[in-house]
Amino acid sequence: MIALMQYLVKYALLLPFQESHGVLITLSDFNFFLLVLATVCIAAAGYVINDVYDIETDRINKPDQLIINKHITEKNATTIFIILNIIGVGLGFYLSNGIGKPEFFAIFFVTSALLYMYASFLKQIAIVGNVVVSIMVCLSILLVGVFELIPAMTENNKAIQTTFLYIIRDYAFFALMINFVRELVKDIEDIDGDHKAGIQTLPILLGRERSTKIVFMLSLIPIVSIVYYVITYLFKQQLVVGYFLIFVIAPLIYVSIKLFSAESKAQYKHISFILKLVMLTGMLSLLLYKFIILN
Repeated sequence: MIALMQYLVKYALLLPFQESHGVLITLSDFNFFLLVLATVCIAAAGYVINDVYDIETDRINKPDQLIINKHITEKNATTIFIILNIIGVGLGFYLSNGIGKPEFFAIFFVTSALLYMYASFLKQIAIVGNVVVSIMVCLSILLVGVFELIPAMTENNKAIQTTFLYIIRDYAFFALMINFVRELVKDIEDIDGDHKAGIQTLPILLGRERSTKIVFMLSLIPIVSIVYYVITYLFKQQLVVGYFLIFVIAPLIYVSIKLFSAESKAQYKHISFILKLVMLTGMLSLLLYKFIILN
């Protein structure tokens, strides 16, 4: 999903408008592949270390999906975590220096550290862990704009570079909002295992029913935000409006309706899946952007 999002930003949003709008991009196809690889490696390392720390909770929440100590030892998993981080952070260092922005290396290092901190203790703090993961998803999209547009920005092209940077920012915040709601839904789904592991998530502190009502209210925020975005910027583009209504807004309304009455683990799992699907359809809307801008 991360790799697809990053490739869509570059090849569906930025690349088609090099000639027509004068958008300048920095990375070659190969170096962009390295950027995606670096991001995916760091994200994968985060997943691995999270599975290591989640052995006990996963035995309760996801017994069929257990990997650590079933298909791979904890020691080997930790080794994989280290190797993936070295590759990801190393590639980040190489790319940052290659574009003359060595300070950008901090993004990879801090992200790697935050994902470790999340797995080891931040996820045990209500809301904080959810926010951290959502920021990481948001950052993976913003990263393309940071590496592609900012180094090529000059006084002459600042306006157009900034316009496309803002579009990427909007999509990144869209991903952040959807992912944050999904993280909270997953916490409600995993309440039994988290309780036994002593993790203080929102559902454990407030109870399943209250938490569901809070998540229901939060689920309305992306609906209102996207409707406002479509009305403000896209309402003259019938094709795009139709796409957002059918594939983004309608599923989000469905999620809100389901949240209002959700009770079982299966229902929360279904809601989580729909939210993941909405993130995908939201990012795929980038394929329509040439119609939005050219018209």
